[in-house]
Amino acid sequence: MDRMETTTESTCAKSLVDTLIAHGIGTIYCLPGVQNDWFFNAVHDAGNKLRAVHTRHEQGAAYMALGAALATGRSAAYSVVPGPGVLNTAAALATAYSTNAPVLCLTGQIHSKLIGRGTGQLHEIPDQLGILARLTKHAARSVDPADAARQLALAFQAMASGRPRPVSLEVPPDTLAARGAFAAHPPLAPLPRPALDAGALSAAASLLARAERPIIVVGGGALDAGQWVKALAERLQAPVLSYRMGRGVLDDRHPLAITLPLGHKLWRDCDVVLAIGTRTQTTIGNWGADGKLKVVRVEIDADDLKTIREPDIALVGRAEDVLPRLAQEVDLAAPKRPSRSEEMRALKAQTAREIAALDPQVPFLAAIRDAMGEDGILVEELTQVGYVSRIAFPVYRPRTFISSGYQGTLGWGYPVALGVKDALPQAPVVSIIGDGGFMFNVQEVSTAIKHRIPIVCVIFNDGAYGNVKRMQRQDYGNRVVATDLANPDFVALAKSFGAAGYRARTPAELRTTLAQALALGEPALIDVPVGEMPSPWPFMQLKRIRGAKPK
Repeated sequence: MDRMETTTESTCAKSLVDTLIAHGIGTIYCLPGVQNDWFFNAVHDAGNKLRAVHTRHEQGAAYMALGAALATGRSAAYSVVPGPGVLNTAAALATAYSTNAPVLCLTGQIHSKLIGRGTGQLHEIPDQLGILARLTKHAARSVDPADAARQLALAFQAMASGRPRPVSLEVPPDTLAARGAFAAHPPLAPLPRPALDAGALSAAASLLARAERPIIVVGGGALDAGQWVKALAERLQAPVLSYRMGRGVLDDRHPLAITLPLGHKLWRDCDVVLAIGTRTQTTIGNWGADGKLKVVRVEIDADDLKTIREPDIALVGRAEDVLPRLAQEVDLAAPKRPSRSEEMRALKAQTAREIAALDPQVPFLAAIRDAMGEDGILVEELTQVGYVSRIAFPVYRPRTFISSGYQGTLGWGYPVALGVKDALPQAPVVSIIGDGGFMFNVQEVSTAIKHRIPIVCVIFNDGAYGNVKRMQRQDYGNRVVATDLANPDFVALAKSFGAAGYRARTPAELRTTLAQALALGEPALIDVPVGEMPSPWPFMQLKRIRGAKPK
């Protein structure tokens, strides 16, 4: 069936709302406006089938959708007005693109007959569709009310096919308002996936079976394949290295789970790397590779295989489809290996002692981990404690460490955490953020209050853009400029919104206060005054140790 049945005349906007619902969208993060009035009329009429969660800024709506998508792996949607509304969401779209997040941007337009004419309509910008096309994997405009629902279904199909990434659809107000026998469109089947190359699979299994010092590197593309990563790691006794997007693919309590500092120590002697759902920028790109290192990559998009170094063997497909077959072949080909558990525990303990130099960051992270409990979800930000969390915060499950990845999106953390908590209301959700980043979206505290979203935000407050300020002092002869900040009283600020406000000065105080705030079940801010902290970068920006540096 190409179209869902309808027997009564309705608006095009209703067909779009019904199509969203048919695709499993139960919440639309949004900020309404005049070009989208007909759409929101239909949202109102849908009742509890489609919740409208409105924010105080368009950026907040897009970030909430991003948080929901990253935490669940499922599609999330937001709707804003065209022009400045769309542009206000650009950072969130760029971050969704870089983190492979299935986010739908559903936006309005000016009247269909005026698009591209430059007459100065409200919210008109040059080539909005072109802008969206550069920030999403699929961008379309629907001016035909009879075809709008199909166009929306095509956007969802694109989102579900190949690499998950954001998509967009713009619909003018006259199209939304049109009346007729318009029906919702049912979900379309994902586009066909390429068949897995059986010869490459056998060659990869054989190479891994012969490896003496293999390493598995996992990124965001491995989040839904954790059980198979674990099976391969244990069969090969291969350490599993994760950073940012791949954290939690293998429980950090497993002896073979490692982060950057230990991975760098093992990289020099590695003979085969199995890279799963990762661009390999940090490892192969930064740490280097030579002729002795063989690379097997599991990658959903064949076009991405040559960006850094072409692998010796490529397995094109979703990790959750490829790895069960690879594990089966490896199990048949690889001899039983002695356990490396004691060796890896000793190496991990040594690395932990070295990272302990990052004090107070590491003790603060330990306090947060203790207070959150087993099921907690951490949303990291570009702050000193956030940076260190990428290598020192224990992560137990996939999608419980939410990162902006290579995009490094300052200010994203609070609204993204709102989306995480809204999508997973039973999970404890903690946002860690600096005073600089928090003020990017401070207004969304009112969104937390309005919609009763009980996240806890821990603000590490050093009165500056601390990372930049330290670089100015240490690397540029103390040329400090444009980095000191004037802050409000964050405890009083929280209370002015109607949220709980706390202050904690030590890791022990933070552990107690965070546990109290999480138990409260209300939005809360915890102000943690800090001074300059030791630089994490010696443990993270690690030198090249293999192969010649690319020219």
